[in-house]
Amino acid sequence: MKTLIIILLALAPTWNNTSSQAYTDEGIKLFEQRNYIDALINFNKAIELDSSNYKAFHMRGSIKRIYEDQHGAMQDFNRAIDLNPDLFEAYFERGNIKFVLQDYYGAIADYSQTIRLNEYHVKAYYKRGQAKQQLEAYTDAINDCTKILEINSNNVDAYYLRGILRIEHGQLEQGCLDLSKAGELGDIKAYQEIKDKCNVRFD
Repeated sequence: MKTLIIILLALAPTWNNTSSQAYTDEGIKLFEQRNYIDALINFNKAIELDSSNYKAFHMRGSIKRIYEDQHGAMQDFNRAIDLNPDLFEAYFERGNIKFVLQDYYGAIADYSQTIRLNEYHVKAYYKRGQAKQQLEAYTDAINDCTKILEINSNNVDAYYLRGILRIEHGQLEQGCLDLSKAGELGDIKAYQEIKDKCNVRFD
């Protein structure tokens, strides 16, 4: 009887013995496969086993954001940042939520922190530029696009956004040249903007 019990225990499910890190790793793999529900289950288990697992909170927040649970995602990103204040991707993701919620000042603060932790985070410069555009802080937004182009001189999105910003800021000729460069690099919609806004005489 004792031998039978030992065999049954050996054959029993072992998820209770699985580490928080193992569930996190499996969740990340499922996330990369876009199997978000199963990934979510794994991150939940990871957090149950270790409430200080900042990576699991971050990844769970990413899934909630995909499903447009903005406030739930915000809560998870807040927790991830509390556990690891150097987690720049969590600041970036939280900034994206604030942007969607039209908290542009809050978004700029999070994008700025992302950049402080990773000065080559191109997406943070771009999103910060978009947030500044919403606040009509055109000069600062243009500077963010210019910084992107210092990092990558062929970044089509930066040329496009800077072109729009310059036109909105009254710098028509410079803006149209940026849109032309964006079109040259493959952004077809830039040519529609040129057609609508640039076919005028420059003084």
